[in-house]
Amino acid sequence: MKAKELMSILQNILHLIDEGVHVLDKNGNTIIYNDSMSKLEKMETKEVIKKPFGEVFKNLTGENSTLLKALQHRESTLNQKQTYLNKDGKEITTINSTLPVVVNEEIIAVVEVAKNITKMTEMSHTILKLHDQIGKPQMAKSKIIRKYNFNNIIGESPNFVDVIEKARRASKNPASVFIYGETGTGKELIAQSIHYESQRRDKPFIAQNCAALPESLLEGLLFGTSKGGFTGAVDRAGLFEQANGGTLLLDEINSMPYELQAKLLRVLQESYIRRVGGTKDIPIDVRIISTSNEQPEKILSEGKIRKDLFYRLNVIQINIPPLRERKEDVLLLADMFVEKYNERLNKEIIAISDEAKEVLLGYEYPGNVRELENIIMSAMSMADESVTVLDSSNFPVQVPVHKSDLNYEGMRDEGIDEFLSGLEKKIITDTLKKYDFNITRSAEVLKIKRQTLQHKIRKYEIKI
Repeated sequence: MKAKELMSILQNILHLIDEGVHVLDKNGNTIIYNDSMSKLEKMETKEVIKKPFGEVFKNLTGENSTLLKALQHRESTLNQKQTYLNKDGKEITTINSTLPVVVNEEIIAVVEVAKNITKMTEMSHTILKLHDQIGKPQMAKSKIIRKYNFNNIIGESPNFVDVIEKARRASKNPASVFIYGETGTGKELIAQSIHYESQRRDKPFIAQNCAALPESLLEGLLFGTSKGGFTGAVDRAGLFEQANGGTLLLDEINSMPYELQAKLLRVLQESYIRRVGGTKDIPIDVRIISTSNEQPEKILSEGKIRKDLFYRLNVIQINIPPLRERKEDVLLLADMFVEKYNERLNKEIIAISDEAKEVLLGYEYPGNVRELENIIMSAMSMADESVTVLDSSNFPVQVPVHKSDLNYEGMRDEGIDEFLSGLEKKIITDTLKKYDFNITRSAEVLKIKRQTLQHKIRKYEIKI
């Protein structure tokens, strides 16, 4: 196949991807300019292709153009944030990676890939403005954010009571807290309770989901930006400065970009931040509470979190049990949600039927407390105005009852010893699978010693 034909195929492929692609040959002429880049910069492909880069983009030089830096100085640029005006004068923000293509020590082309994050940038600025407003005294008096404390937490199961007691003790000191719990178990509720029972209760509590934004935006959101740090940057305090004296909740810390974790670690070690693009060190006093919806052992083994950072964050570890492991609390929580939605939905539900209670107690709740609340809210929303007792028939979708899959008939043929051994093997195998074959966690759930579990794995020849 001829080079011209290969180039044509490549052009067609690149027109299908979402990222903008701009390629110059060794002489600085554009040889690839795909549709995404064309839409991003509001330039027709025919205005750019086969033309010298400097003639088309006259305001760019070797100092401010990553493409020209790569072509003239063999300088690679990875994930650099750029803000500039397109042809229509609209400000756009991109994350660019630019690489020189070198063959036999000679540059034959330079390639730039640009991802449009303009909307994300606007969103991060909006988030910062909202945090600014919430932090102002006149706004703090309004009920924009619900402040939770331990009095709002419902639960009587022994394992959950232990968690709440540990959280109460954690509120009495300034150490970092790491909270693990499945989605919907109430991690932020515990985090807020710790803050509002601590000596920092009168200072800000700010929460940020680490999975919500890419690294470049999350960095500016956390540490703030300095005017002139990059094109379009303004002086703006980040969440660390806004939370100074108070608590910063880093939700889903296991989703924080790895490179940003090193910068967070430095802040925790040195107790000061430096805004993106700035040169001034700003002292901060912020308590960090972090959460993860994945087990700590798993995120460590998979490299989702730096070990040195984890040890800094995990001074106090709180593990919230899932709702299926605290069934004593299901009906308590259900009654609380009935009371809550009676007021919100203008209903007069006074009880839950025995049949409906059995259904609720038999369900496994993969979505935990949040799912139980949604089930009650849905049932009450669908109930007629005349209904005063909530029945399972009110559920828009029947909540399945967990049924035992034990086959007692097999005991007649096998005998009780062999039957119980098979049952034990199945329970151990199912538990290991559920917790990704983590022996320590599985032993805790089974309430046996780790060595005992390892012995039984060998005994039943369970493959892990």
